[in-house]
Amino acid sequence: MSTRTSQPAGGALLLAEMKEFAGFPKATQRYIRRSLDVAFHRTDAVETWARDEGESASIRAQSRFYKQLDHLRLQVPDDSGLDMIEPFMGMIVTLAAFDLGQDRLPSFAAFRFLYERLLGAGVRPWLPAAFCSAAALPHLHPDRRRVLLQSISESAATAPGWSNRDPVFWPEWVEKVDIAAAA
Repeated sequence: MSTRTSQPAGGALLLAEMKEFAGFPKATQRYIRRSLDVAFHRTDAVETWARDEGESASIRAQSRFYKQLDHLRLQVPDDSGLDMIEPFMGMIVTLAAFDLGQDRLPSFAAFRFLYERLLGAGVRPWLPAAFCSAAALPHLHPDRRRVLLQSISESAATAPGWSNRDPVFWPEWVEKVDIAAAA
């Protein structure tokens, strides 16, 4: 667990983010931590996360897609920036389509949690559109598309405004402690 802020995070806010993360399925938690490692080069993601050759290939593909993140962070339009919508939405929908295609982000909440950390608080107004666009693409099975699209609440899709507060909880890999060896 770590925080990314120069000022102390409000305890309630940090706990709320930790509680939200804890509510995700284990596979989702694992994918979010892996994605953050890939995006921010916190560890060797293949060494840390790959359990087999298929997962190694997935992480290498994710790394190629995530090379766009630095550029994408610079292109996040303000909430009325329609002049920048085409290059930004094209890139974020492509990234979202990859992540949703990995079948580890089962809901808008999990997607939002990850993408707020990948791209910062300024991306919040654009996340419902990016999620719905990517979730409706034909590379996903129709049943999966239905589940994903039903996971976004009306309030999330029609929010009148968004917080500009950056996330404070950044989940990380924690090594398991061998109790017998620690004693």
